[in-house]
Amino acid sequence: MDVITSRQNSSIRAAAKLNHSAAFRRQEGKFLLEGARLCRDAVQSGVQVLTAYFTSDAMQKYRPYADEISAKAQQAFEIEPHVAQLLSDTKHSQGVFCVCQMPPKDPPASLAHGHYLALENIQDPANLGAVLRTGEALGIDGVILAGDCCDLYSPKILRASMGAVFRLPVYFAPAVLALFSRWHEQGFITWAAVPAQHAIPVTKADFSGPSILLVGNEGAGLSDDVIQQASCCVTIPMRGRAESLNAAASASILMWEMLRGLA
Repeated sequence: MDVITSRQNSSIRAAAKLNHSAAFRRQEGKFLLEGARLCRDAVQSGVQVLTAYFTSDAMQKYRPYADEISAKAQQAFEIEPHVAQLLSDTKHSQGVFCVCQMPPKDPPASLAHGHYLALENIQDPANLGAVLRTGEALGIDGVILAGDCCDLYSPKILRASMGAVFRLPVYFAPAVLALFSRWHEQGFITWAAVPAQHAIPVTKADFSGPSILLVGNEGAGLSDDVIQQASCCVTIPMRGRAESLNAAASASILMWEMLRGLA
């Protein structure tokens, strides 16, 4: 395995840029992963690993992970610790990195009947990562990211999702409104999550049929047009004084209620 000793190496500089620039990730169609487990999860989930980087210590400490990752990567390099520091986005790096190809994320023309979550204009990476992790754990059939959502492949989201980004069907859409007619024609009920007294309490909503749950921006919620076009409005009953929950907490409760009767 060749050893990279310089931070000026062209592949290292490009990988570091992937870590810090969403625009560059979109332009290249690639993203950078950090961590032995996360890189192995990507490999096991069928993500295309273009280049893998390991420090000497990492190859010894995480040998089973490194061997599995190297076997699937198109190319692999050993890197010096000071080079790893340039790639790392964490305080205590494990010394394992992968440059991966972004898979296609366009919504299919027809969603299989099931239960989905659609997020509009979610801006907090920690929220989105937590939603994906929870959605996978609960068994959601897929997630649609619509409008101006934060970058799915940012380091914070990749870590917070604990690999759910790779295992959960996630689709991008320019706007929710453009999808309503297709969803309704396919027999989906669309549920707009709102903090409103007139909405159906989520504990009383009937999610037995194909359903798409819509959750909006952390501060503004769903746009008015989306709420008006949705089949129904649903809300989380709250006995305390708080008027609303953050997007991750709201989505988690709503998904639990939507999916709990389907096991």
